[in-house]
Amino acid sequence: MDRGLHQNYNTGMDTNSPGILDRFLDPIAECLTPEVAARIVKCRSSRRLQARVDELAHKANEGSLSERERDEYRDIVEAIDVVGIIKAKARSVLSRRE
Repeated sequence: MDRGLHQNYNTGMDTNSPGILDRFLDPIAECLTPEVAARIVKCRSSRRLQARVDELAHKANEGSLSERERDEYRDIVEAIDVVGIIKAKARSVLSRRE
């Protein structure tokens, strides 16, 4: 993943405090059973989706994204952030269980 795009996405965000999305997802995390949390942690994107992410990341590194691809890549980065927060919450559920 192109860290530059990800860093630009986060520009201006207070990364030292929980974001609104993180706080918004707290009640959902409280609903997770250990079994569901374990399944969430194991979830991976499809090979097809991963190939598209890799393609866009490569083009981003080369500076050759079209405007449409740049929008798609930004959306992917945002989705990765959401999934990352959900997985972190799932791991937290599992760590409390131990």
